[in-house]
Amino acid sequence: MSVSMRDLDPAFKGAGQKAGLEIWRIENFNPVPIPQSSYGKFFTGDSYMILKTTASKSGALRYDIHYWLGKKTSQDEAGVAAIKTVELDAALGGRAVQYREVQGHETEKFLSYFKPCIIPQEGGVSSGFKHVEAEEHTIRLFVCKGKHVVHVKEVPFARSSLNHDDIFILDTESKIFQFNGSNSCIQERAKALEVVQFIKDTYHDGKCEIASIEDGKLMSDSETGEFWGCFGGFAPLPRKTVSDDDKSADSHPPKLLCVDKGKTEPVETDSLTKEMLETNKCYIIDCGLEVFAWMGRNTSLDERKSASGAAEKLVSGAGRPKSHIIRVIEGFETVMFKSKFDSWPQTTQVMSEEGRGKVAALLKRQGLDVKGLLKSEPVKEEPQPYIDCTGNLQVWRVNGKDKILLPATDQSKFYNGDCYIFQYSYPGEDKEEHLIGTWIGKASVEEERASALSLASKMVESMKFLPSLVRIYEGSEPIQFHAILQSCIVFKGGLSDGYKNYIAEKEIPDATYSEDGVALFRIQGFGPDNMQAIQVEPVASSLNSTYCYILHSGSTVFTWSGGLATSDDQELLDRMLDLIKPDLQSKSHKEGVESELFWDLLGGKSEYPGQKIARDEESDPHLVSCDFSKGNLKVKEIYNFSQDDLMTEDIYILDCHSEIFVWLGQQVDAKGRMQALTIGEKFLEHDFLLEKLSREAPIYVVKEGNEPPFFTRFFKWESAKSTMLGNSFQRKLAIVKSGGAALVLKHKRRSSVSYGGRSGGAPDSQRSRSMSVSPDRVRVRGRSPAFNALAATFENTNTRNLSTPPPMVRKLYPKSGAQDTAKPAPKLSAISHLTSSFEQPSARENLIPRSQKVSLVTAISNPEIIAEGASMSRRIESLTIEEDVKEGEAEDDESLPVYPHDRINTESTDPVTDIDVTKREAYLSPAEFQEKLGMAKTEFYKLPKWKQNKLKMAVQLF
Repeated sequence: MSVSMRDLDPAFKGAGQKAGLEIWRIENFNPVPIPQSSYGKFFTGDSYMILKTTASKSGALRYDIHYWLGKKTSQDEAGVAAIKTVELDAALGGRAVQYREVQGHETEKFLSYFKPCIIPQEGGVSSGFKHVEAEEHTIRLFVCKGKHVVHVKEVPFARSSLNHDDIFILDTESKIFQFNGSNSCIQERAKALEVVQFIKDTYHDGKCEIASIEDGKLMSDSETGEFWGCFGGFAPLPRKTVSDDDKSADSHPPKLLCVDKGKTEPVETDSLTKEMLETNKCYIIDCGLEVFAWMGRNTSLDERKSASGAAEKLVSGAGRPKSHIIRVIEGFETVMFKSKFDSWPQTTQVMSEEGRGKVAALLKRQGLDVKGLLKSEPVKEEPQPYIDCTGNLQVWRVNGKDKILLPATDQSKFYNGDCYIFQYSYPGEDKEEHLIGTWIGKASVEEERASALSLASKMVESMKFLPSLVRIYEGSEPIQFHAILQSCIVFKGGLSDGYKNYIAEKEIPDATYSEDGVALFRIQGFGPDNMQAIQVEPVASSLNSTYCYILHSGSTVFTWSGGLATSDDQELLDRMLDLIKPDLQSKSHKEGVESELFWDLLGGKSEYPGQKIARDEESDPHLVSCDFSKGNLKVKEIYNFSQDDLMTEDIYILDCHSEIFVWLGQQVDAKGRMQALTIGEKFLEHDFLLEKLSREAPIYVVKEGNEPPFFTRFFKWESAKSTMLGNSFQRKLAIVKSGGAALVLKHKRRSSVSYGGRSGGAPDSQRSRSMSVSPDRVRVRGRSPAFNALAATFENTNTRNLSTPPPMVRKLYPKSGAQDTAKPAPKLSAISHLTSSFEQPSARENLIPRSQKVSLVTAISNPEIIAEGASMSRRIESLTIEEDVKEGEAEDDESLPVYPHDRINTESTDPVTDIDVTKREAYLSPAEFQEKLGMAKTEFYKLPKWKQNKLKMAVQLF
């Protein structure tokens, strides 16, 4: 069904072409667009149409159409609004969801467009009413309801309107009072304060006083007395009485009605299934509070208008309380609609062949090549980790109820029969951030899975819940995990006692990786800082034309490149080969020209796939509030969410489909914090939003005040808001009353350059966060932007001078706790040991692709290349030292107090507490500085930052 452009109302031409709101008012039975300056202003005598266009992550546009009916609008105008809504939907392609909104009973989705609230004004245009223009201020009383969006309704200015359950706002000429009923909750009180601010700005030009009145406070302060004086003095409040406007239809089991020529016929059924809805008919599903009108794709515009009219007639029946009408088109049903059915098949929205043909024809007329339109691949977009990858990593393997710290050389080697715990500490905006996680292998035993989660949770608890926690299953790793590890190898089998006992009890052959056995690895990733080798079954069916592989049997090594693999995949293959089998010469194979020995090692030829392994992709985020009690989880979606919707007393889930975040407010009790991971698992289990979520999707648990950048990126984030003191109401009240910021619990900001030249934080929090996780940033500590530019050139193999190895991008932090617990070596020997390692090649240098190593050998014998490389090396060294001196030059330390080394080192039993821990060495006397660090301060601060840090680590000053 479609509408001819000739028949389209002129007011709708161009509608829905870009994301945002568009509003029309019904005037003389025609829709008339209103200016954006009037958005949110509604008159009780009018009817309106509101189009909300949303751009999804995929780029497609989604539509929601609402028609709002003022309580004094005429039936004719309401009918025009309903009919024009159907026409507008048809003009947009017949895929919008349509909502009937009645004044005082609006849906939360509608109200979310006009935060903090709407306050309809008396009057109207098309109804003949005059708009009320107040010449002098009139005292008004409003009642507010809602934790996430606020329903505001004006009530008679009388004591009898007040009650103990709700929140009221009394708007007088010089002061606005908020009266908090004794039975109202903190979150509702906080949201009502946003309405107070709105009234202050809208009706008082921001110039009036604010007062908060607590129910039951009687006459204990002057503001309370002033409030009750407006009502003629204090008197006990009556019990709340339910008005007709407060009544809503009770929800009941859905009743299915078929609409035929404007008449409704009940469909007898015990339960609802998708198969009952025929595509050439319209239906009404009456659920009491909601009434859905479902319109098949093959129905005409007149049939849809008829079904809309039938739904209007149903909810207007005598004695029926107010109900929402939601009209959906086949193929674009809402989650709420689908939830009314016992079963609803999962479908993927795809462009029809007819639609593709029309697009192809249009492009062809424009002179564009349309070959392959039906099979075109989406543009590859490399995901970003949104985390600083220059921090300190520690990894433990779980063994029973214990954890075993892995040496630095084994931190990126995992076995799928084991479970692991990792702790990653990295520089945040103004303090060190921590991420603690578990990695659960596919073949691991249940006891060790539970042990890993328990041990990780205890680590978070021991650090006062400041670190973020993440649960990761093998095969569903998030980008942050791979970015932290950079290179990862997953072997088959396990080393833990739990795994070994399990295979012994089940008499299962031990599949643990052996250097001498036959092993096949699939190579994958996005680049040298995000690459993985996954051991798979050594059979031909494990191959895939879109990947590269490494196959080895003892001293025989083959590489295999699929026909659809890219040059980037080939480079990853070369790099991973240097990690898995660095000392053996490999034999290169391309798909289709394999040797007999290659197939013999795989047990012979067989069919194998030719498409990339599908991974859950990130989708448009949804925010839901959580209520978890007695093992039952209830959720409620918050539409058009922002940071202000995160209440400090509550728990929320941010659902991104490929991963979820459980957010804990500061005021959540200990029991709630301990249940956070369980809440996330329940959410995945029930799949409340019907997204077909994976039970193994990563679950993050983040606490208010310590949100990581890969969480805050979904918001327009202000760090100060998440570190405020007090409950939601106290925070908001301090801001509203003072017009300034509330008390903030600030972390001590670093006063000097740390983490290898990283600044302590920019004034603009958004800027500092975005810079710290920039995908273009070369992860080399202590280097200037100029050096990073050169380093980026080195990473480009097409322009790099191959006689110079690529810059070091491996982490310079200690990789395990061994350095922390070892006794300090004598000063001179420690310094000698460290300086002897400064010029040693980094781990990354070993990752030069084998194809380039031949060029390196050739370069050794070429005097011109040697001279060019030496010149470039001197240029880099000169630039590096010059810039590092600028970043790490000595500060004016003459005003700092002097303390002995045994009171300022990291292992001190009697530490000084009021020092800057990022520059402990600055508090040493000149003599002790020379003794401990082997040089004077002026010489020390000329060193590159990374060298400074290594020297400081040797004497427990870092």
